[in-house]
Amino acid sequence: MACLRYQWTPYLLYGKKIEMGKHTTIYHQGEVGTGFYYLDKGSVKITLLSENGHERSIDYIPTGGLFGEHGAYNGTYLTSAITTSPSVIYFFSDEVLSRICQDHPQSAVIFTNSQIYKLRLLAEIIAFTDSPVELAMANYLLKLITVHGSNHIPIDQLSFARYIDTSRMTVNKTLQKWRQQGLIELSERSAIRVVDVEGLRGIYSRFQCK
Repeated sequence: MACLRYQWTPYLLYGKKIEMGKHTTIYHQGEVGTGFYYLDKGSVKITLLSENGHERSIDYIPTGGLFGEHGAYNGTYLTSAITTSPSVIYFFSDEVLSRICQDHPQSAVIFTNSQIYKLRLLAEIIAFTDSPVELAMANYLLKLITVHGSNHIPIDQLSFARYIDTSRMTVNKTLQKWRQQGLIELSERSAIRVVDVEGLRGIYSRFQCK
């Protein structure tokens, strides 16, 4: 995902600029879409509602990233998108997307690659259902490092718990264990810094082999 960030920037002049406040729902899961979005400033989380009504936070869009691609060309939004801070986003309608792809053929590759990444993300979430907590947490942190291009992950423990479908207490217990092992630092309640990436990969590999 990191390699896809800001690749859509040249086409922002085609989009509709929208400013949104914190905790604003951009689109709801199950709605029929009329386009997709680009995050220019701020932060947006992606949530998934299960059949039993349980909501999970499954992704955080980095600035310069696309989201809601599955809503293009009257597709159904597979997730919901909510701002977590005041944000500036750009909306691209179906008509605008067709115009961009006609004027800039390479844009179709960027859009398709981003769409494929999101579908793989959903498949990964299903694959990690009922997996050990440490495996799910290690996998998620490693993914966020790749997405944000940084070892400093801006995520609070409650959101982390919702992502892997467990309690905040369980997440805190594991994070404290990893902190004592020198794998991470908890500088703030809403941020995690991975100190030993290879050590985290080792945890992931160890559980994968079981």
